[in-house]
Amino acid sequence: MLYALLCCHDEAVVSSWTKEEDDAVLAKRHRVTERLAAKGKLGPALRLMPTTAATTVRMGGEPVILDGPFAETKEALLGFYLIDCDSLDEAIETAKDIGRDEKVVFEIRPVKLFLPNGIAS
Repeated sequence: MLYALLCCHDEAVVSSWTKEEDDAVLAKRHRVTERLAAKGKLGPALRLMPTTAATTVRMGGEPVILDGPFAETKEALLGFYLIDCDSLDEAIETAKDIGRDEKVVFEIRPVKLFLPNGIAS
């Protein structure tokens, strides 16, 4: 089963990190993702640009285009990992391993792939 680990964090905190602090966090996470990749369990891992670069399309009647994400939350989605796990428990353990010693939130969601021909897998 594929799981998305949605990485949410206080964007002001993350953007205040020095290059050295940011590099240290990414290096620690890289050690975990290297193990996943070696087992063939790691898909794309993406870091999103800041929410100030976001655009929101709000549908319902006429579409409204807005600058920013306009999420009602202190923490913002800053990136995600796509992992292949045998169970939700394995996905939870992976999230705990990636985020060890950090103040970070991972929302874990099963992923259902849709193929280009419209047939769900």
